[in-house]
Amino acid sequence: MNEEFQSKVKIEVFENLSVAKALIYIMIASGLVLIFLFWLLYFRDGAEVIPAWVYQLPSLNALLNSLSTVFLILAYIAIRQRNFERHMNLNLAAFVTSALFLISYVLYHNFIGHTPFPGEGWIRPVYFFILISHIILSVVVVPLILSSFFFAFAGKFTTHRKVSKWTFPIWIYVSITGVAIYFILNYHL
Repeated sequence: MNEEFQSKVKIEVFENLSVAKALIYIMIASGLVLIFLFWLLYFRDGAEVIPAWVYQLPSLNALLNSLSTVFLILAYIAIRQRNFERHMNLNLAAFVTSALFLISYVLYHNFIGHTPFPGEGWIRPVYFFILISHIILSVVVVPLILSSFFFAFAGKFTTHRKVSKWTFPIWIYVSITGVAIYFILNYHL
């Protein structure tokens, strides 16, 4: 990796932050997001009045997850080609689309509440396998994503590569299964 690019990527605040402190902050932020989502989905009822645009959010969520998947795959291709700047930009695009997904997801469930699965037959266990693995890996991937970005922006590229070898496949799986869940819920495959 050329030194000019390394110096562009580094962010002084991250570079000066100890790894231990950064990981503590990442785990606290990830834990707070998890607690909030758990409360939103399972302990809070949906709204009494639901604006019509809310019903479009699941389609937006599927689109955002699809875009994240495409950006991640293109970022992987870029890093294999040693195009570091393109890799970074595509990963930032994946991060932004995933963050927009999370905002849209929270808005949807704020109005709708918990979404029960209406399907029956062979699709039911398939759906729940995908859903449960998606949920578990969603919990795991948030701190991995934040850690991958921290190590890159701190200039700790060796550690960034080690963490990203786990982050990439889990993030791809979560994005793809998010789209699969949308199609199964909406089209009762």
